[in-house]
Amino acid sequence: MSYEEIVIVGAAESELIGVVPDVSATGLAIGSALRALDDAGLKPTDVDGIAGTLHVSELALQLGIKPRYADGTNVGGCSYMLHVRHAVAALRSGMADVVVIMHGESGKSRVGSPPMAMDMATASGQFERPYGIAGTFSMFTIPTMAYLHKYGLDETALAHVSVAQSKWAAQQPRALRQKVLSVDDVMESKMISWPFRVLECCPVTDGGGSLVLTTAKRAADMDLKYKPVVVAGTGELVEGAGSSFMEDLTSFRAFRESSAEAFRTADMSVSDIDHLMIYDAYAHVPLYGLEDLGFVGRGEASDFIKGGATSPGGSLPMNTNGGGLMYTHTGMYGMFALQEAVRQLRGTSPAQVEGVKTSFVQGVGGMFAAAGAVVLRTQ
Repeated sequence: MSYEEIVIVGAAESELIGVVPDVSATGLAIGSALRALDDAGLKPTDVDGIAGTLHVSELALQLGIKPRYADGTNVGGCSYMLHVRHAVAALRSGMADVVVIMHGESGKSRVGSPPMAMDMATASGQFERPYGIAGTFSMFTIPTMAYLHKYGLDETALAHVSVAQSKWAAQQPRALRQKVLSVDDVMESKMISWPFRVLECCPVTDGGGSLVLTTAKRAADMDLKYKPVVVAGTGELVEGAGSSFMEDLTSFRAFRESSAEAFRTADMSVSDIDHLMIYDAYAHVPLYGLEDLGFVGRGEASDFIKGGATSPGGSLPMNTNGGGLMYTHTGMYGMFALQEAVRQLRGTSPAQVEGVKTSFVQGVGGMFAAAGAVVLRTQ
């Protein structure tokens, strides 16, 4: 390659995820960072770059470092994919030698988390909130209904996503929802906001996770527990303020363009991908992801999942931790998708897929507002 390879040398989630009522969001982030640094055989004093969606000055203080590179980008749940992309640029340019990307969120217990409120001066506040659009589930209904209508699909198209991912979650000891579901289980669960039933909506949880990135040259001199995971390609795009402002309600431009950039920079295509993680706050998002990334044709994602392609033993293992729907969803899930991709490439996932050498991680921010894509591979 003509440029320095950047690698992930440390990865860890917080000690506890799910319901953690006695640890703040910052505590979850710092705890996961210390675990990730230990995983890499490093100390906080080795770190000179930091990224996160919490206040980076506070994270630096709590970690006991004075970083010369800091990234506080926050575009929602895919922010951590953007942090990876930005860290790659920082490490290649010499702006930092070791970057820690940190996530901590007390989504369920609300310990140390800011109050949730909509700014009425924003586009969503002005043009959605007056019509009763407030919760995340109600913001996602419009594109979902448009998608189902366009392709002549009924509500079970969403249920099959939850069913497929429950088969992976059943193999994950840390998953919040571990029961293998049937379509009837999903369809009989409580209606939240049509067409979403509760088992098609992410749970709200507490948790954290961190990644440690450095150059391949530096990693070669480190005593690592696992072989480094290479960041092969990345992409990002912000389309707009959310689903009401999409140019096409049935396709997400930010998915299309961020994934195309990630494939281009990795010099890969869909045929090169062994494992896929698509952010899934709600059951429709993997349908958009499979189609917008080019793994299946338009309107084909539901049948692809229904046929078992993304389930254990299928041709394209997807969301092997159970995804945000089954594993955990603190509010900004992207870090957990990255963590599972790293585990698969290391060969350490409780739901390990044999022979994984490449993984594509696609994140969404807000309700179809922004997207980040990361291609990872073994070294």
